[in-house]
Amino acid sequence: MKTIETLVIGAGQAGLAAAWHLKKNQVNFLILEATNQIGGSWHHYYDSLKLFSPAAYSSLPDFSFPKTAHAYPLRDEVINYLKSYAEKFNFPIQLNESVISVTPNDQGFEVLTRQNNRYQTKTIIAASGAFAKPYIPKIKGLDKFKGKIIHSASYLNPQNYINQKIVVVGAANSAVQIAAELGASSNVTIASREKIKFFPQKILGMDFHWWLKWTGLEKTRWLNDQSTPVLDDGRYRAALKSGLFQQREMFTEVDESGVIWSNGVKEEIDTLLFATGFRPNVSYLDGLKVIDSNQNLIQRNGVSDAHSGLYFLGFPKQRNFASATLRGVGADAAYIMPLLLKDLKS
Repeated sequence: MKTIETLVIGAGQAGLAAAWHLKKNQVNFLILEATNQIGGSWHHYYDSLKLFSPAAYSSLPDFSFPKTAHAYPLRDEVINYLKSYAEKFNFPIQLNESVISVTPNDQGFEVLTRQNNRYQTKTIIAASGAFAKPYIPKIKGLDKFKGKIIHSASYLNPQNYINQKIVVVGAANSAVQIAAELGASSNVTIASREKIKFFPQKILGMDFHWWLKWTGLEKTRWLNDQSTPVLDDGRYRAALKSGLFQQREMFTEVDESGVIWSNGVKEEIDTLLFATGFRPNVSYLDGLKVIDSNQNLIQRNGVSDAHSGLYFLGFPKQRNFASATLRGVGADAAYIMPLLLKDLKS
């Protein structure tokens, strides 16, 4: 069994931000990454995804986003940035090391991986992501549907959905962006419980995120990490208005061939695409009972309420609206670091 001061679980943006602070404070640490590559969930997002925050507001500690990137970086630009970040600071990362259980003991925690390796550690930073466990709500009749059911986590591009009738469930940025993309070659309807709320990407020439920083709202939980309302430079509102896609009130039921709308009318469709968010990816902590009945982490500002020495990083609304984003994980890592260092000295 290998003994180490701090184990970081996950080599995505949150794990890398934690690593920078741990290295700066000369902590003996190791990052365990379940997959064979650095970058977390970014590798699995749809091809056309781009950040809704500008490159200038999307950097990890001590390493700015490349100036050659798009103003609003694309998925692959983010992946390359995260890989470069890990290489620049030479963090100790063990790839293909999937954690399956964490057990508290007198010295802290014993960690077991799927590769049958065991680690003894005094502190843990769970940075395994808020976007790796897709959530699909329970809907009457969904199990009967014989068409295609996918989550936005599995969607890549419109290639396999041309000339289809598609219902996208959701009303946040991903739902709208995917619906607009699919709408160019298919009949697309967004189904949601609330109307899509658009918010201008820029106000008086300054990006929305500049205003959040200037007003101090970025330090609050005013917004959701998944960006509702939809940040829009005008194209998505125009797409909805032009009929590229339409929006309807959420359907009430699904049958073998389609959906039944709230007015009782049935519509046959080919694909149901759920852009309905994710749940915390912390199944390895099941024995510690760190999730409440609403599937929320039991924590306060990234600090476990139940177990001393256990910390969370990169999860929705951990400290503020940006906690699960590239632009927010650095500040959250800085917040938990003094507390973690205190645990190591105790």
